[in-house]
Amino acid sequence: MSPDPAPARESTRTQEAAHGARRLAPARLLDIDPLLDDPDTRIVVCCGSGGVGKTTTAAALGLRAAERGRKVVVLTIDPARRLAQSMGIDSLDNVPRRVKGTEGEGELHAMMLDMKRTFDEVVEAHADPERAAAILANPFYQSLSAGFAGTQEYMAMEKLGQLRARDEWDLIVVDTPPSRSALDFLDAPKRLGSFLDGRLIRLLTAPAKLGGRAGMKFLNVGMSMMTGTLGKLLGGQLLKDVQTFVAAMDTTFGGFRTRADATYKLLQAPGTAFLVVAAPERDALREAAYFVERLAAERMPLAGLVLNRVHGSGAGHLSAERALAAAENLEEPRIVDQGDGKAGLRNSPETYGGSDSPESSPSSPDPVQTPVDPLQTSVDPVDQVTAGLLRLHAERMQLLSREQRTRDRFTARHPEVAVAEVAALPGDVHDLAGLRDIGDRLADNRRELPEPGE
Repeated sequence: MSPDPAPARESTRTQEAAHGARRLAPARLLDIDPLLDDPDTRIVVCCGSGGVGKTTTAAALGLRAAERGRKVVVLTIDPARRLAQSMGIDSLDNVPRRVKGTEGEGELHAMMLDMKRTFDEVVEAHADPERAAAILANPFYQSLSAGFAGTQEYMAMEKLGQLRARDEWDLIVVDTPPSRSALDFLDAPKRLGSFLDGRLIRLLTAPAKLGGRAGMKFLNVGMSMMTGTLGKLLGGQLLKDVQTFVAAMDTTFGGFRTRADATYKLLQAPGTAFLVVAAPERDALREAAYFVERLAAERMPLAGLVLNRVHGSGAGHLSAERALAAAENLEEPRIVDQGDGKAGLRNSPETYGGSDSPESSPSSPDPVQTPVDPLQTSVDPVDQVTAGLLRLHAERMQLLSREQRTRDRFTARHPEVAVAEVAALPGDVHDLAGLRDIGDRLADNRRELPEPGE
């Protein structure tokens, strides 16, 4: 009877999968300097999930571009003010501030988005002074401008549109808000524009448009049911504030959607480049993959992936398994004896009862069979330190292996995406020298993680 071929086929598939993993194409390298030097590149948008180093990456790119001769402004949304501190500025606000201490012929400016102030500027720019004052003093507007869902993302894009329209900067680097998903960042301008242009808002403005008694009659008859319901849900004073707000904002509604559409087209333009920033962790790279797919679906130009905080090792040839085995041998000398006396005793013929040994007689005690208390076995202090270092190295190699597998899964799924890897630093970036170091690492094109098959 012939053997079942199923196990053989399964074994073959396993071997082919292993060979296929080794044959996985290496990740494309992201070349940063040509991107920053290209005069046609006017906007670089750093996006990604929170806590992956977007702000530091944006600042490092801005500094590098400035020191290579371009006039750059970095727009950050990070309220922690780390960017200001690293650039030697006391504080950042809604106005670009010149950064001192840069090298080369270019200029670096930085600013931090003031969401409410940007909204106020939009109102002041698109309404006469009397109406603008009424809007700014309206309680509903004050709540909307300070915390409405999507307002921060919308105002970031509003500020980007303002900066680009001035045509003062060679390059604008945007540090996007730490959104929970790509949808927040890309959809917020449309969401807020749709809200302010929406049917409900238009309906609430109808009484003000009719005016006088006709307006009151329409409000009392045509909208009595709706306003009664809204009054119960929102409260009478809030409903009145909303109606006053939308009446005052009526002339500016069309501008929100128009500018949102214009900014969206600006993000799709050839002069814009998106950089997805991630850490070599499963959740961060899963979010990065989603960003990549969403940007492709929206036809927005993706330059590549910046993989931050990658761990490496100068002794990669020593695997975690070998390091752990060596550590165990040092910590348990009865497995592999380290002392000369014990080694000589165990390896001598007398130890094992040779024919010429007097201890080989039955009446003589056998030293090998004498029990030894493992608690009394001493380990050389140098061996203890060495074993500890070997275990630390094993942990580093295990971490590196996890990061490599995570990176490889992303590149297998998106082989078209170029990748720049930046090594994990021992501390935070505090100054221009640290930002310059990050920029150098971004442009170095050095792989921190081994490629498949290495």
